Amino acid sequence: MSSLRPTLDFLLYDWLQVDQLSQRPRFSEHTRETFDAVLDTCERIAREKYAPHNRLVDTEEPRLDGEKVVLPAATKAAWQAYAGSGMLSAAQDYDVGGMQLPYTVEAAAGAFFAVASVSIGGGLLTVGNANLLMAHGTDLQKEVFALNEFNGRFSGTMCLSEPQAGSSLSDVATRATPDGADFESDPLGPRYRLRGNKMWISAGEHELTENIVHLVLAKIPGEDGKLVPGTRGISLFVVPKKLVGPDGQLTGERNDIALAGLNHKLGWRGTTNTLLNFGEGKFPVRGGAGAIGYLVGQPGQGLRCMFHMMNEARIGIGMAATALGLAGYYASLDYAKQRPQGRPVGPAGKDPAQPQVRIIEHADVKRMLLAQKSYGEGALALMLYCARLVDEQHTGSPEAADEARLLLEVLTPIAKSWPSENCLEANSLAIQVHGGYGYTRDFPVEQYWRDQRLNMIHEGTHGIQAADLLGRKVVMEGGRGLQLLAGRINATIEAALHRPHLAEHANALAKALQRVGAATKAAWAPGDATAALANAVPYMQAFGHLVLAWTWLDVLLTVPAQGESRSPADVGRIHAARYFFHYELPKVPAWLAVVESRDPTCAQMPEEAF
Repeated sequence: MSSLRPTLDFLLYDWLQVDQLSQRPRFSEHTRETFDAVLDTCERIAREKYAPHNRLVDTEEPRLDGEKVVLPAATKAAWQAYAGSGMLSAAQDYDVGGMQLPYTVEAAAGAFFAVASVSIGGGLLTVGNANLLMAHGTDLQKEVFALNEFNGRFSGTMCLSEPQAGSSLSDVATRATPDGADFESDPLGPRYRLRGNKMWISAGEHELTENIVHLVLAKIPGEDGKLVPGTRGISLFVVPKKLVGPDGQLTGERNDIALAGLNHKLGWRGTTNTLLNFGEGKFPVRGGAGAIGYLVGQPGQGLRCMFHMMNEARIGIGMAATALGLAGYYASLDYAKQRPQGRPVGPAGKDPAQPQVRIIEHADVKRMLLAQKSYGEGALALMLYCARLVDEQHTGSPEAADEARLLLEVLTPIAKSWPSENCLEANSLAIQVHGGYGYTRDFPVEQYWRDQRLNMIHEGTHGIQAADLLGRKVVMEGGRGLQLLAGRINATIEAALHRPHLAEHANALAKALQRVGAATKAAWAPGDATAALANAVPYMQAFGHLVLAWTWLDVLLTVPAQGESRSPADVGRIHAARYFFHYELPKVPAWLAVVESRDPTCAQMPEEAF
């Protein structure tokens, strides 16, 4: 983890110049010194409370003791340290107990916890839950639920999927009916009774906090008693595990939410993942049937509200994937520097009397380490760039804020999916560097791979992100977001062309940009969504590589030109970027070939032929 801090400092201050945000009114009380103090605190907590217990929470999975979920004591200690640091409310206003930190600094600080133990987790869902309520909840919902999540008393979840409706939210069957004739008079919001089942709920049951605040998607039946089909009928409700009064204090009543089971996972074992039954009658409450929930926003607008949390979670998952890729890289780099194996290629290496060399001296091991470095550090730069766009959206001029909004729309599927796929490959390479040892539990890299494998699935699978990118994001608002991104990529290309040592990369990036633009038009040429989206995943893979190549080239603009003073870290960045341009970017034309031709191979495969 010690290697992470210098990389973060470079990306934050040399590349993104985050310290200049202190010139904006919202951040005027901050300086680089306060940003560094936050990073120092989070690095220390991650090192002391998270990293030593990463293996423990993997081997001691959550278990049921009657109605309670039991977690290792280290998990609660980590949560208390995290909540005590103030990071749950880091970006919030001073008047609600926040620190008014730039989101970019908050995201960077979060990387320490994810590298140390993504399985223990931080406050991703709790903060996202609270932020959604701050954006769409009533004043009292903000005060009672969101502020108590920010201070660590309560934690939060998102309850979308159901056993029969994973990513297909239009098929949600959980029902919400008005709770009595006076249902609209409850001070916490219109009160409903919810009945249904929710699946894959991370942190859905535990004893880490006083209460758990569930945000639940459900449908309000029409006058005929039937549910409105599709997503138009989905509403959003805040459903606490324990009922709360308008003063924010627990009433002593348990809501009708029952734990139906724990999911036993490949990785992320330190985080509970649950099946929850709402309103099955196990905990009857206030003489009625169904779990009590309060409407958030307007009826039928639940999915629109929930996307506020989903998009935030997708960027958070991208950071988690990035951190796992970096954790594997650091572990395999350390191993490669110490492990003796084999001798040099050539005449000198044929003498068995000669001592073995460390495996880092072999070109193929360097290849695997460079791949991991290019994926992990490139993804980290992209995630911080996206975080910087969030700050621009919130504090920039109206024009800059709107551009940041559109750029985030286009980049969010990439920010979630690219690290999830490519840092998984990085973790596989980390195992390979360790050889047979990497496949054992004596070393941490097998756990990193298992933890990583979830990231291509949750918060929208790989295929869903690809369909979102090609089917919606690159064509929304007449393609303006894609045009804005192309403009920024071209600006980097132009700047790089003025530096002879970067001209080759700039020309390669220009060709890739042109090819992605042509493929986007070709995919939609017939106006047939079925044909266009049949190859959405290779399109996203090519698009993601374009974005990462651009990110690397933009980072290199900050590295001293040849002949000037370069640190070993600068040389490392130059080689990692060179690796990406020479070994990875050439994959783009192959991916786009099937997109441009609208290749029907996958779509036309007969089911019986499998």
